[in-house]
Amino acid sequence: MGRAALVTGGSSGIGLAIARMLRDEGFDLTLASRRPERVEAAASELGAFAVAANVAEADDCEKVVAEHRDRFGRLDVLVNSAGVGFGGRVEDLPLKQLDLQLDVNLRGLFLVTQAAIPLLRESKGWIVNLASIAGTVPTPGLATYGATKAAVIALTRSLNAELDGDGVRTIALCPGFVDTPMAQWSGLEPDEMIRPEDCAEVVRMCTRLSPTARVPQVVMERMGSANGDA
Repeated sequence: MGRAALVTGGSSGIGLAIARMLRDEGFDLTLASRRPERVEAAASELGAFAVAANVAEADDCEKVVAEHRDRFGRLDVLVNSAGVGFGGRVEDLPLKQLDLQLDVNLRGLFLVTQAAIPLLRESKGWIVNLASIAGTVPTPGLATYGATKAAVIALTRSLNAELDGDGVRTIALCPGFVDTPMAQWSGLEPDEMIRPEDCAEVVRMCTRLSPTARVPQVVMERMGSANGDA
């Protein structure tokens, strides 16, 4: 039986790049994203199974994993790539933007992972959590986003400790600004930013490691950035 992967936030950006790499590596794929037309278009391109789901909703987090299980029967790689970020100082951030970042970046990631652990335990699979360099260094203007990503890094470490005996491995990917629509507000030119495919290459490396090797965190700096900032 072939390997299978589930990618949230899989219709664009980093998630789509990782999904494309996994397809090329022979994985059966489920792509999940909030907007049906976008996830169906991406799935059609990759020959993947599409699930329209908003990970800010608890029921949708369970639905994504259940529909993947019903379709493929196994899960070898879970990629938690769904994320949202808003720029703004702490004192100015609207409550709606605070809640959405917490709900998608942390709560949704937690709930999808929670639902997927039984399948990952069976396959001794990988959990790939998209964090950010903003979770490792001070990021004025992205404090809430950075706080959610720091929480993802902490969760990744705890998952590795909890699931060590089950052979399930978890990595937190922590890139600087990546050339995706979410980073357009930075004012950087596309050729100044990390490529989504660079993140995919780290995941490819993980899938090729022996069962005795684990990479808990990768920080990917952007060339030209000072002091490892985003």
